[in-house]
Amino acid sequence: MKKILVLAFSAVFMLTSCVSSKKYQELEGRHADLKRENRNTQSELEKYRDLDEEYSALKKDYADATTERDRLKDELESSRKNYATLKDSYDALEENSSAAISENSRQNRQLLAELEEKEQALVKEQARLDKLQRDLDARSRRVNELEELIAAKDAKMNALKDAISKALTNFEGKGLTVEQRDGKVYVSMENKLLFSSGSWAVNAEGRQAVKQLGQVLAENPDIAVLIEGHTDNVPYGGSGPLNDNWDLSTKRATSIVQILKENNNIDPQNLTAAGRGEYAPIATNETAEGRAKNRRIEVILTPKLDEVTKLLNE
Repeated sequence: MKKILVLAFSAVFMLTSCVSSKKYQELEGRHADLKRENRNTQSELEKYRDLDEEYSALKKDYADATTERDRLKDELESSRKNYATLKDSYDALEENSSAAISENSRQNRQLLAELEEKEQALVKEQARLDKLQRDLDARSRRVNELEELIAAKDAKMNALKDAISKALTNFEGKGLTVEQRDGKVYVSMENKLLFSSGSWAVNAEGRQAVKQLGQVLAENPDIAVLIEGHTDNVPYGGSGPLNDNWDLSTKRATSIVQILKENNNIDPQNLTAAGRGEYAPIATNETAEGRAKNRRIEVILTPKLDEVTKLLNE
């Protein structure tokens, strides 16, 4: 472009020196036009350079945008795949969760039914336990009453034993013993105190001992009196209405009962006579001393247990 301008100026200079004034003016005009054209060309060049720079910038932006688009496209595709995977997982989880919820609901209903059944059973069991507790309390009271009653009976029997021992003091050492065991009082009198050999008639001393015993029994109307006759194992060899030792033991027991009945304060219903013969010895029958002990009358005094039986039957 500068070369053109130099040529133009040279031409103009040469022309001015050799051309006419008119021609010079034409050249001046042409020069001015060229200058304007040159300015316009310069302006166009400036615009072209700006456009070129803008184009380069746009081209770079386009390349960057393409790269970003491709990246975003890849990310979108990856996101779609992840979404599909998550959706499949969610659908499976939702399906499993629905089944699990349904199963849990069924189990909960079953557990609630079992719980209600157990609560009802517990209520019944509690009612049964309450009844058992009431029964236990009632039994405990009855046991206490029985223990108190039995203790009172034992105390009374102990007092009875002491009273009998005191009443029969004069006959100590004559084959008479008084003892208490198993809640009963046993008065044992050897036959030498009461009877002659082979006889069931009570002698005077024996009658006195039985009467003194009867005085104590008359003061204790709630005592059952069992009179047992016992013999040794030597066979009965007498004659008359007796058949054997058993018959003899029974008649001797009955003789004692008859003497006790003479006391009007003794209720005959409290008296029982029994013969045991030789079958309940307390000593050996191999010696004379042992046989003497076995030949005896035992008066067994037992407290009436009507009140105890009543408590036990309640």
